[in-house]
Amino acid sequence: MSGPRIEALLSQMTLSEKIGQLVMLAAGFSVTGPIIGGDASGAVREGRAGSLLNVFGPGAVRDIQRVAIEQSRLKIPLILGFDVVHGHRTVFPVPLGEAAAFDPTLWEQTARASAREAAADGVALTFAPMLDVSRDPRWGRVVEGAGEDAFVQSLFGAAKVRGFEGESLGESGTVAATVKHFVAYGAASAGRDYASTDMSERTLRETYLPPFQAAIAAGCAAVMPAFSDLSGVPMTANGPLLNGWLRGEVGFRGVVISDYNAVAELVAHGVATDLAEAAALALRAGVDIDMMSGAYEQGLPLALERGLVTLGEIEASVRRVLELKERLGLFDDPMRGLGSDGAASLMAAHRELAREAARRSAVLLRNRGDILPLSELPQRIALIGPLADAPTDMMGSWSGAGEARDSVTFLEGLRAARPDCDIGHARGVGVDEADESGPDAALALAREADLVILAIGEARDMSGEAASRTGLDLPGDQANFARTVLDLGRPTVVLLSSGRPLAVPWLFERAGAVLATWFLGSEAGHAVADLLTGRASPSGRLPITWPRSVGQVPIFFGERPSGRPASDGHYTSKYIDLPTTPLFAFGYGLTYGRVSYSALGVEPPRPRRGDTITVAVDLFNDGEHPAEETIFLFIRKPVARVARPLLELKGFSRLSLAPGERARTVMALPVSALAFPGPDLRPAVEPGDYEILVGPSADRAQLLRQVVHVEEGGA
Repeated sequence: MSGPRIEALLSQMTLSEKIGQLVMLAAGFSVTGPIIGGDASGAVREGRAGSLLNVFGPGAVRDIQRVAIEQSRLKIPLILGFDVVHGHRTVFPVPLGEAAAFDPTLWEQTARASAREAAADGVALTFAPMLDVSRDPRWGRVVEGAGEDAFVQSLFGAAKVRGFEGESLGESGTVAATVKHFVAYGAASAGRDYASTDMSERTLRETYLPPFQAAIAAGCAAVMPAFSDLSGVPMTANGPLLNGWLRGEVGFRGVVISDYNAVAELVAHGVATDLAEAAALALRAGVDIDMMSGAYEQGLPLALERGLVTLGEIEASVRRVLELKERLGLFDDPMRGLGSDGAASLMAAHRELAREAARRSAVLLRNRGDILPLSELPQRIALIGPLADAPTDMMGSWSGAGEARDSVTFLEGLRAARPDCDIGHARGVGVDEADESGPDAALALAREADLVILAIGEARDMSGEAASRTGLDLPGDQANFARTVLDLGRPTVVLLSSGRPLAVPWLFERAGAVLATWFLGSEAGHAVADLLTGRASPSGRLPITWPRSVGQVPIFFGERPSGRPASDGHYTSKYIDLPTTPLFAFGYGLTYGRVSYSALGVEPPRPRRGDTITVAVDLFNDGEHPAEETIFLFIRKPVARVARPLLELKGFSRLSLAPGERARTVMALPVSALAFPGPDLRPAVEPGDYEILVGPSADRAQLLRQVVHVEEGGA
């Protein structure tokens, strides 16, 4: 229920001012697309804009808010939004990378730090977290989410919402979270951004909706529909999902914000003939704010005249927008949280967190002959490749207000960590273009080096929005360069930067070690140096299955069983040119220790509904280095009324082990977590046998297994 202040404002508003509260314009530079609206101050002054994006910093925020509260007729403050996706001025690892830490506490901490910086720069709302489950690494925006699994995305989304919003949006240092992209955007056809999606109601409810439900339960303030259509209905006009599932079934009470220009794009989708129809479709579906399309401002008055919408429907959205402004405390303090010098004063306090997050996000995928960690003896190191000294690329896509000058490169980090070593550097090649100096200098360094560190991969703009790829190989001439370097026969460590898995099996076969560094943010160089030198042991695990070839895509651990599973027989579900198995399974990752699993215990063996199953397993580190292990808990129901996936993730835990240490980890599994939608799509726990599987990854060959029998009855 809206309060007296909101009702009083509504009673004074003209139709133009009401619609203005539903309009979000861009001001200044834009990271989401071209600036269509130009200078927005005139629209603010006239009450034709209720929110702006891409305005931050003390000077700019004070200037534009003063226009709203001093020069507009009703003195209504603006909501200022910005893409604080994985950091504001301090840049943390890209979400796909940070997901590899498998630590909700860390995810919440980095969002909290990001919110503090953003709020100090006057930002009140962020367009994050992205909760699109994605099983197709061709899709560029896979980098923005937590990978392929709905359970992980749910934990990630809830943690990010808690971090951004704190206990209350009225607190200082908070920003409203906008979870996106509702829903199934990550299943875009052919991995092509903005393309159609089509799926069963079962897949939608089992895989793609749960992360949004978790974020709503955590209190997210706003939701953004996807650009794409789902089974022919564009999400911006999908009333059954926006008003039906989101507001009705799940009880969301916040604001729905369109994506950039998405309302007007309903015409291009072919479901509206003009802006009036597009505006009516979006508003009646439940979209409150039109971001940068002009459809509400130009189309809603016409839609009202034609009887396509009612004034009551417009006012319902206005109330929700004003309620969010009230929750944010903007009516009482339009400059909420704004620091005298913005976020700059907070950055120093967040550097160590950025370094820790980066250390824990990198995933060690190969380490032949224990080439890592580096020898403590001084040596000649050739640090070569296009990403060895690339401060801008360290930040990844959607790097907010981060600046390259604040990024630590691999070269800078390693030289600071090992001043005793002779570390030479040359690019050799560009990421996707020739390097002017050519490869000769880099190859000469490599020939004379005791160790080669080869920094290769994607540039940061090769993933993210509108950055889909048909291939998953190394761009440009990097593959030829890398092969030439490997042909020299020198011990070689590869730092592989990317926003997606890269299908380069030959590289993993030939390199001594490969560390997946994603895009690790401001402290990338120091964090990677910590790992290379052994000051920290790698602990990241893959949140997404790593394919051998793009031809295996989509590939994910939660596939359902086939009636003809892959085997040596001819008529089975397999390829004739490659195994069906991935290069690296979901959850894979090495440490500098050697951890083994034993003595899986599951109690009780015959649980009932309402019970909690206790799952315990022993771990032993028989290596010479400490290890931080991530333990995964999967389940499978071999026989059910609906065929169930081969594996379903239901939990994970982390355990640090010193060399020679043995320890036992215990995880709780509520029987209610075994529920799944039956033939009628209603979730229930079926009685019968369930496999409980525990291990270091989704590779079934490495999993310990016990069976419990869920009894009929119980709570």
